[in-house]
Amino acid sequence: MAFGQGDVVEIYQTEEQQVDAIKNYWQQNGNTIIAGIALGFAGFIGFNLYQDNQLEQELSISDSYQVLVEQSTKDAKAFTVAAQKFVDENANSSYASLTALAMAKESASHKDWALVQKQLSTAIATAPSEGIKAIATLRLARVQVQLEQYTEALATLNTSLPASFVAAVEEIKGDTYLQQGKKDLARNAYQAAISADGLATNPSLQIKLDDLAQVSTLPVAKSTAAILSEKSAN
Repeated sequence: MAFGQGDVVEIYQTEEQQVDAIKNYWQQNGNTIIAGIALGFAGFIGFNLYQDNQLEQELSISDSYQVLVEQSTKDAKAFTVAAQKFVDENANSSYASLTALAMAKESASHKDWALVQKQLSTAIATAPSEGIKAIATLRLARVQVQLEQYTEALATLNTSLPASFVAAVEEIKGDTYLQQGKKDLARNAYQAAISADGLATNPSLQIKLDDLAQVSTLPVAKSTAAILSEKSAN
């Protein structure tokens, strides 16, 4: 089963729902969360000092991020430039990873896979949560498979991710092994993905497994020499 550029783009479109939910949460609650953190620290370092410095900086970053989100739907080129500047200047912010994911999505739409890899690596390195890290990791592995970087893809997947991502990890491993011609390993990986409830999110997993089963049970074609030998014996 070939793994084409269209597959990667389609995966981006479906997984983007998860990222959008997280981005929307931060847009709606980011300032409240930051303010809550400030209040929590008030008794230790003095609220006035924190408010004058850290809180003001975090709120400014939050505002800048929301401007980026709005710009991404209007001018893709300007967004890419502004987003990279934002990530460079706010690498330690929780918004850096979300911005890098958005940049990777834009680059994927242009099939600039080398740039996608760079941006996803940034998203992983700056991820504020295990969920965001997992999404970026899976996307990076898929892109590496697309680029036939199979060893790199398996290495990318060889990391600790939340249990809810096990099925996706095993499916990508199966795709990787299949592209390498390692059908037994691919079959085992697909079975592991199904065992981790992967069919609930991707019914095509069963098709992938069934395709491998059909290949393994097909009769081996006889060679011309064998056929001629049988005829002469008769």
